[in-house]
Amino acid sequence: MKSQSIQKLRRLIILGSVMFATFHHSSVLAAEADSLDKVINGNWRSDENRARDPFRHPKQTLEFFGVKADARVIEITPGGAAWYGEILAPYLKDRGQYIAANAASEKAPASTMTYYNRVKATQEKKFSADPERYSKVQTISFDPSAPRFGAVNSADFVLTFRNVHNWVADHNEAIIFKAMFDVLKPGGVLGVVDHRAKAGKVLDAKLIDSGYLPEDYVITLAQQAGFKLLAKSDINANPKDGSDYPKGVWTLPPTYAEGLKDKEKYAAIGESDRFTLRFVKPN
Repeated sequence: MKSQSIQKLRRLIILGSVMFATFHHSSVLAAEADSLDKVINGNWRSDENRARDPFRHPKQTLEFFGVKADARVIEITPGGAAWYGEILAPYLKDRGQYIAANAASEKAPASTMTYYNRVKATQEKKFSADPERYSKVQTISFDPSAPRFGAVNSADFVLTFRNVHNWVADHNEAIIFKAMFDVLKPGGVLGVVDHRAKAGKVLDAKLIDSGYLPEDYVITLAQQAGFKLLAKSDINANPKDGSDYPKGVWTLPPTYAEGLKDKEKYAAIGESDRFTLRFVKPN
């Protein structure tokens, strides 16, 4: 009888431990979601950037990638507006680290260097103007022709939004994917969002100039760098996007490359159809 009582007590202790662990995990997830909601709804975010939320789905996208508030996250080329930086930097400030990696190269043409410097200056102005949100942001520079994003095996997440098409146009996509692989810890996650070409499209000069990419091509790029595809999502899909416009993807909002011409038509379409891909660096 005494032995049975001890066994029963042990089972109760184990059951209690499992229930506590489950409750604790659920509580952590709920707190993470609440924190992310607060950041996305933060009044420091510009009206212009918030207007893009219905097309870019920041909460669903970051949850799909699995980003947590205690993670070390590198965003590759966030741009001057730092659209995701407005969300990620405050979200990661207390327990994690947000790193903005910006392109810079003395070998680049003068026009490209001017662009790089303008992006950097705009971004620095944004971050320095709001130390409450951005004081812990770390900014780094990388040469797109010989990229390095930090110490090997040092990041939990590498994220990049609507940038791969630029790397493809500059013929440095393979080395950038390899550099993203190198900086991630084993088990670390690469999250990629970009403009999706229609199924069956061949990656030729015309398609590259349009800004759209075949989803399979990007998956292959990542796999050749060593990544394993974990999941695909249509969070950022837009079936209204026909992907065939006079000035490519930039015809659509928010760029409106054709100005006022057919602007209402393009506004009704919305931002581009996009693939959202989650990769892992194998252990």
